[in-house]
Amino acid sequence: MLQVFIQQLINGISVGSIYALIALGYTMIYGIINLINFAHGDVFMMGAFAAFVVTTTFHMGFIPALLIGMAFCAILGVVIEKVAYKPIRNSTRIAALITAIAVSLFLEYGMVYIASPEKKVIPSLLPEKGITLFGGKVLLNYKDIIVVAVTILLMIALQYVVHRTRVGKAMRAVSQDSDAAQLMGVDVNRTISYTFAIGSALAGAAGVLIGAYYNTIDPLMGLMPGLKAFIAAVIGGIGIIPGAMFGGFFLGLTETFVSAYGSSMYKDAVAFGLLIVILIIKPRGLLGKNVREKV
Repeated sequence: MLQVFIQQLINGISVGSIYALIALGYTMIYGIINLINFAHGDVFMMGAFAAFVVTTTFHMGFIPALLIGMAFCAILGVVIEKVAYKPIRNSTRIAALITAIAVSLFLEYGMVYIASPEKKVIPSLLPEKGITLFGGKVLLNYKDIIVVAVTILLMIALQYVVHRTRVGKAMRAVSQDSDAAQLMGVDVNRTISYTFAIGSALAGAAGVLIGAYYNTIDPLMGLMPGLKAFIAAVIGGIGIIPGAMFGGFFLGLTETFVSAYGSSMYKDAVAFGLLIVILIIKPRGLLGKNVREKV
């Protein structure tokens, strides 16, 4: 039983890494402009397709595919913000929500039109072998090691950007009070664009990782991971970067253990059940603080 537990722990951390990367984009964008970007899961999908083009057309390896996928999604995120979200920034919440759903559908079915709805196969980018532990009863795939290592490196880089650079300082200032930040000379529009670029690049990295891990992609692949990453962001505390990291790993481990010790049929129900429970008990997430609003 210990070997089974360790194997599922490894699997859960690997899945949680993907959720955490996508959730970071959700939480960064919400923290800056209070927008739930439901198109974020489809940016994840676009990163996977960028890796597909790079590997099948130009025959590049994993590292170039990862970097190009992140760069492509960063540009895509900025374009989405400029074209779709900036014109309605001062509109109602419902207008922003409907716009986000419209962008999501546009990306999904635009890619269906361009690439067809059939699954595409990405050439094997990651090593198939692994390390056996406990006399061969536990398999630690090199794929899992690479996914977790890339995720941790990107999280460290994000923390450095947020806490040690001028861009990060501007992002934190706009997150706290955009009007005051603008009065202090911060270019709010540029800061929002940087936020979309960084968050979308992280989603693109997750798309490349998931494509390289499973070797198959399709235009609707971003729907469920996008929703799960949103749940992860809410669990940790949406708008809080460490909360998104925590929520991603927490949800990945929870789903994996539910599938292993219960049934894989229930993992989605458990994920959405967790969302309901968190919203009822601690609406600001497990790492969020309760703040009284003045009326």
